[in-house]
Amino acid sequence: MENRIWDNIQKVKVISPLVHNITNYVVMNSSANALLAAGASPVMAHSEDEVKDMVRIANALVINIGTLSEKWVNAMKIALREANKLNKPVVFDPVGAGATPYRTETVKELLQSGSMSIIRGNASEIIAILSAEHQTKGVDSIESAANAIESAKILYQKYKTVICISGETDYVISESKIAQIHNGHELMPRVTGMGCTATALLGAFVAVTNNFFEAAISGMALMGVAGELAFPGSKGPGSLQIHFYDKLHNLSREEFFNTIKLNIEKYV
Repeated sequence: MENRIWDNIQKVKVISPLVHNITNYVVMNSSANALLAAGASPVMAHSEDEVKDMVRIANALVINIGTLSEKWVNAMKIALREANKLNKPVVFDPVGAGATPYRTETVKELLQSGSMSIIRGNASEIIAILSAEHQTKGVDSIESAANAIESAKILYQKYKTVICISGETDYVISESKIAQIHNGHELMPRVTGMGCTATALLGAFVAVTNNFFEAAISGMALMGVAGELAFPGSKGPGSLQIHFYDKLHNLSREEFFNTIKLNIEKYV
């Protein structure tokens, strides 16, 4: 799998897929910079009047509900339906699911409006999709990633979509396999929007392979390895972000294979 991940990282650089992001105000800049550094081509477009046309020319769609409004939700639904119609991959980030009734209801409406290729969230968000009673701490998780594994398995069966749980260990769940990625650094959550950045990067990988389990592993592996390698030259969150972008751009094959810590198991 490690060889296929590295091949996918190179594919993103060679193909430079156009990733259409309907995302939040907080992370537009950082998500775009991360995609550019990894070799992809980002576009941020959320107007109801143009999202359908943008989906048509994009290679993948990323939907992130971080800053909600009625018009943006409508635009997300329009874009999602168009992507499904054209058989284009969709990555969904249910930011803050469970924090407010409106946010949780929006997640459910979007999941009912079309199919997703990957759903990526922290443990609290993944659990909250199944349980409206589950309270989250805004966009921060109050659960460990491991606690959301059973919920993720149920979500896969319900929506037939790969589920990615971000945390100290990242988990990727398919129909019969679960991947664990033990990379990253504890300083990464101190940088605004790192989870949203991961979601944006997944958009680049679903654009270059139709194996969405592999795409999710590839995106999270790149994210974790780049963050881990960025830390030694950093003095705090600000410089970590800069070094993170640099490492997305200049990660070497040797660095990747010396750093990646991946385990994949089958489950029943």
